[in-house]
Amino acid sequence: MILTCPECATRYQTDEAKFPPAGRQVRCAKCGNVWHQSAPVTIAEPELAAETVSEPVAPPPPEASARARSYAPASLGAPRPSLGPILAIAAGWIGLVAIVLAIGYSAVRYRQEISVIWPQSADVYSSLGMNVNTHGIDFRGVDYHRESEDGQIVLAVTGSIINAGTRELPVPQNVRVTLSDAANHEIYHWTFTPNVTTLKPGQTAPFLTRLSSPPAAARRLEVRFAPAGT
Repeated sequence: MILTCPECATRYQTDEAKFPPAGRQVRCAKCGNVWHQSAPVTIAEPELAAETVSEPVAPPPPEASARARSYAPASLGAPRPSLGPILAIAAGWIGLVAIVLAIGYSAVRYRQEISVIWPQSADVYSSLGMNVNTHGIDFRGVDYHRESEDGQIVLAVTGSIINAGTRELPVPQNVRVTLSDAANHEIYHWTFTPNVTTLKPGQTAPFLTRLSSPPAAARRLEVRFAPAGT
């Protein structure tokens, strides 16, 4: 019988007795194509020998592989990370910065009250260039002038004592007035006792102290609270 390859049209001669009624698989010796050949009906002149196989053994042609690859699903890439954890971390850092700023503002805004409750903090504020009064009691409107009394020069020092805290505080009972020369060297000092013992928050108490015959070289004046006996 004559077999013709349906792929390359090469013709082969083979023994029809090798084909059962249901037919069988054959392979082209030239192009490698495999097809199912039915049982022969007629027998033609032989030309070339054909090779028979019981099942397909050749790999699919390159064109078929290319077509299979062309239909392969495209890669979708690596999954993107969720933004939820990133936003949560960012919100946490923003909250922490806000808390630190709030604490810093409060420490500066209420430094006077803090120094009264915790006197050791005065050194910290001083190192930052912020002076505080650890007593919570301070001086305001300090001024002085010279006047004549019975032919003598008298130095009168005036001002107010104020409670800068947020609660009623005792007033230190020893106020020191220091006179210094132009080079800021102390040349004289004296003390006086305020006329109040306590002040409520924001309350003020005026004071007046006088010195007869002040030193002629006095150019600077300082008023401050001092330990008793100094």
